[in-house]
Amino acid sequence: MSATQNIKGVTIDQNFIYVQVDGKEFSIPIAQVSKKLSAATEVQTNLFIISPSGNGIHWPLIDEGLSIDSLLLVAKLCLGYD
Repeated sequence: MSATQNIKGVTIDQNFIYVQVDGKEFSIPIAQVSKKLSAATEVQTNLFIISPSGNGIHWPLIDEGLSIDSLLLVAKLCLGYD
């Protein structure tokens, strides 16, 4: 995973985080990346901040943060994305 990868967009529903990175969209099951997000309410999951560097996402209401590297690793290992 390259440090130059930046999150360009994030969408969340009950089961997935959809992340746009390097012109591609990855659908990542929330349960695969965060117990806190899995247990969070819709309001809690929809209030997030993309880090100024574009390398992470933070959910302040539940004090959870995920890096783009960890999300892409789950996408690659669990879902077969390249």
